[in-house]
Amino acid sequence: MSRGGPRTTVDAARLAAYDVLVAVREDDAYANLVLPRLLRERSISGRDAAFTTELVGGTLRGLGTYDALLDHLTGRPPDAAVRDALRLGAHQLLAMRVPDHAAVGSTVELVRRRVGHKPAGFVNAVLRRLATRSLTDWLDALDAPLDVRTSHPSWVVVALARALGRPEELEALLAADNERPTVTLVARPGLATVAELGGTPLPTSPLAVTMDGGDPGAVPAVREGRAGVQDAGSQLVALALARAEVAGRDERWLDVCAGPGGKAALLAALAEQRGARLLAHERAPHRAVLVQQALRATVGDVVVGDGTRPCWAPGSFDRVLVDAPCSGLGALRRRPESRWRRVPADLEALVPLQRALLDAALDGVRPGGVVVYATCSPVVEETAGVVTEVLAGRDDVRLEEAAPLLPEVSDAASAHLPGAVQLWPHRHGTDAMFLAVLRRTGPA
Repeated sequence: MSRGGPRTTVDAARLAAYDVLVAVREDDAYANLVLPRLLRERSISGRDAAFTTELVGGTLRGLGTYDALLDHLTGRPPDAAVRDALRLGAHQLLAMRVPDHAAVGSTVELVRRRVGHKPAGFVNAVLRRLATRSLTDWLDALDAPLDVRTSHPSWVVVALARALGRPEELEALLAADNERPTVTLVARPGLATVAELGGTPLPTSPLAVTMDGGDPGAVPAVREGRAGVQDAGSQLVALALARAEVAGRDERWLDVCAGPGGKAALLAALAEQRGARLLAHERAPHRAVLVQQALRATVGDVVVGDGTRPCWAPGSFDRVLVDAPCSGLGALRRRPESRWRRVPADLEALVPLQRALLDAALDGVRPGGVVVYATCSPVVEETAGVVTEVLAGRDDVRLEEAAPLLPEVSDAASAHLPGAVQLWPHRHGTDAMFLAVLRRTGPA
């Protein structure tokens, strides 16, 4: 690596990646929302956009590993703004095919541009030292434990291991969390076809394709709201609700926690094909706006309210989805920052809310109707624990087998609630979605 020569410039892609990391840290922003906006505003496209996306996603996924190495090398915690730059440099050096001199030089120049000249020498020295070994060699030198090697908080490793129930698969699951996610599209029935989306059809869902590259917004069906970006696991949740048998009337469907609208849009399309109508319910007004936008190509109503204190009469609906607010630990491929924001104490607030939402949803469905309870978390307290406790307090509901509704997937039985389905990224290539099907058998 050359120590002389002209100063390396920093490009727009790296500056954008750095600014996203700062927004994630300072504003609790979600990278998958901030990044597309910055790319549009700064006219970053093509290979540069792909490079920025990998910088952001890869750095956030590997953050725990990179921080452990940087702390070892620095001996003192650097300022937060400097640490963000060091993380970006570390990812380029240890996990990307970026020449060492380009990774170091561009990061030093980025610090000059965004932080100031004073820490530039410090950043240069740390990254040059980091570049002397591979990632595997550094981890071996530190005798790094599993949580550091896989870049997961230790409590998350414990929670996922318990949920998985198969110790021999734990490392495969943690590795899958750190894989670059593919972009999966859904063709909303009656509005779009899988064939018109291009890409590669997925066996996991009859409505899914993975994009081979490019901007999803450039696909006409996505731009028009006839299709959308949606993980195959989320598609299966909506399909399970639509496929469940109901006797008699089948006209009124409800999505209790509809924001930001992906499942609601799919359910609305499925309902419309059967002459039914979806009510999409969302507590947060700004998320309700997103739901309305998602429904622009189909028929459905959007209302703002509290799902634990519903505005509808008991027994109003034939099918109800409760996609409950959760820790999000099943979607760490797509939202890697979630693992660094959540703490065990979060479950103390989430679990009572999940129970209350499910209980209210069961009151809202008519006898003979069905409720699907789903989370994008496999954590036992949020999944089997919630369903088991709610069932224990009611004699008007029964748990039904969910697996027959989803023939596209196998080996998906919940390890903690017989009859429920638990998807996994390392087994099924989806988010770790949990779903349980509950039937209202009579009046409360």
